[in-house]
Amino acid sequence: MMRIAIGSGAAVLLVLAMVFFWKSRASADEGLPAAPEAAAVAASISGGGLPGTPAFVPPEASQRSKDERRFARADRNRDGRLVLAELIEPRRKAFAKLDKDGSGQLSFEEWTGRTSARFAEADSDHSGWLNQAEYASTAPKPKPRAARCGCS
Repeated sequence: MMRIAIGSGAAVLLVLAMVFFWKSRASADEGLPAAPEAAAVAASISGGGLPGTPAFVPPEASQRSKDERRFARADRNRDGRLVLAELIEPRRKAFAKLDKDGSGQLSFEEWTGRTSARFAEADSDHSGWLNQAEYASTAPKPKPRAARCGCS
């Protein structure tokens, strides 16, 4: 008996929903305003709009190409010229970290030193190879992301 009552109630609600949906549809003869002409819209944007309103001026896009931005990052002293020292300087610190004996040359051991040390540290059972759990311990720690807004 309860199934019949619930079913008939659902049917009534469905019919009511269809009636409301049908009545809420807009018809073309209701006198909706016509869309503005393209010329009128263009005139209002270019400054021929309402009196006393400022003309719309779109912001200028940056015309700098990818290569120009890359050049500007490398040109440290902003003189419009790149010298070899400006290109090499950012790499000196990384090289100095690897050059443990300060000879100005990297040996193979210095170049692979950090990798060898991390491997030895991760190989907890000193077997000479890494299992899956040991290898997972070598994953770099994720860097905390900076907040995108100034709300924190």
